[in-house]
Amino acid sequence: MQSRTAFSLAHDPEVAAAAIVAGLAPIRPRLLVYFASPVLDHAELSARFKAAFPAADCIGCTTAGELVSGQMLKKSVVAMALPVETVAEAAVAVVRDVRSGDALAEAIRSLEATIGHPLRTVDPARYVGLILIDGMSGMEESVMETLGDVTDVVFIGGSAGDDLAFRSTRVSANGESYEHAAVLALLRPARPFEFLKTQSFVNLEKRLTPTKVDEATRTVLEFNGRAAADAYAEALGVPREDLATRFMSNPLGLMTGGRPYVRSPRVVTESGGIAFYCGIREGIELSVLQSTQIVEDTTRALANECANGPVSAIINFHCILRTLELEQEGQTEAYGRVFADVAMVGFSTYGEQFVGHINQTAAMLLIR
Repeated sequence: MQSRTAFSLAHDPEVAAAAIVAGLAPIRPRLLVYFASPVLDHAELSARFKAAFPAADCIGCTTAGELVSGQMLKKSVVAMALPVETVAEAAVAVVRDVRSGDALAEAIRSLEATIGHPLRTVDPARYVGLILIDGMSGMEESVMETLGDVTDVVFIGGSAGDDLAFRSTRVSANGESYEHAAVLALLRPARPFEFLKTQSFVNLEKRLTPTKVDEATRTVLEFNGRAAADAYAEALGVPREDLATRFMSNPLGLMTGGRPYVRSPRVVTESGGIAFYCGIREGIELSVLQSTQIVEDTTRALANECANGPVSAIINFHCILRTLELEQEGQTEAYGRVFADVAMVGFSTYGEQFVGHINQTAAMLLIR
């Protein structure tokens, strides 16, 4: 049995959940993944999904926009039911306070208890991790680094959103909903799985090295020994006062294997520093990037994957900055159509997790 997606535009959680459950029939999921606008009551939504699918692990979070096969939506609920033929095993744990190392350690122990052995012994060729995390916490780097220290399993996911209010986000698991938290899911897919990362940028071959950083606030104070804003503006050939207008089209990237892991600037500070949407460390050389065409790049990347065999399910963690760019260019419908022929569910995130915390990326889990 194949994975199936469904969505609802209703804002009443009872009505929305009923529509989703009906749309997913007759699948009995092993795992239910759902993403919903904060206009809905997430505690009630979580409880209703768990009541409808008591044998499944049910995980979700609040969003800044939703994606489902063929469409980009707003103020909706989207869901994917993954049957046992797609996900053979699942273990779910909640990090009840992402600022607490003890809470993260407890969640890791919970996963280990469920699967019956330490995460460090889990085969990354057979297992994959999902992470949904409070998008206002600023703790994504710390959590991902800890996971990387205890396991070789790749965790991929997104930072929960709140429709650009930037006040509070929620994650949900198995009938409960949480603030300031994260959900970890360890999956053993029944089919081969892969990762697809698209970021739609080219390298301009201009380098900036952070030489003074406030890591706690994700702020670069200096690049190349100069005020960060001055060095960045000079690299782009624009006046410092125009720098912020170029942030979306010219972020920075940590180049690995010829591909960027994007770090998106957020704001120029009064002192001439630049605050970013993800952490940056001193001494790590970064490249200035130039945006390309998101729809064209994604179409090509997905076609390449499908040429290697059919894809039965995609979970798409898609940066809100990409969504805003698509909206500005009138390309949201075109982006949705890229996934018209595959079961896909996703959301517009406040950051993406894939080998760390990144920005302006679509980080996708593909199951064959």
